[in-house]
Amino acid sequence: MGNGTSIGRVRGLGPAHHGAHHWLVQRFTAIGNVVLMSWLLVSLVMLGDYGHANVTKWLSHPLNATAMMLLVISLFWHARLGLQVLLEDYIHDAGSKFALLSALNLATIGGGAFAIFSVAALAFGGQA
Repeated sequence: MGNGTSIGRVRGLGPAHHGAHHWLVQRFTAIGNVVLMSWLLVSLVMLGDYGHANVTKWLSHPLNATAMMLLVISLFWHARLGLQVLLEDYIHDAGSKFALLSALNLATIGGGAFAIFSVAALAFGGQA
């Protein structure tokens, strides 16, 4: 049936004692992605003109810029969690796993930072 005590299996505590935390965080980011992507799609449909000036004007509103940054954070965090599980499940060599997880962290933090900087640059006038 598995390792650990019966009560440990009931509580969801595996060998790392993290339980369902990773699973729950991935589900919470998925819910956040659905809500924020719905907001983005509705906003873009209502925007009409997709020219640079109009999108910059739309993104210069604090609510829109904040929601866009939250979407970026949620998307990159969700992607990192999913890819981390994939790497942990299918890469068995410890050195390769460490290198790939490090590269994953650098890529998601770097990509997220670049996206947030881009949103901020557009929100503060498009000049960066």
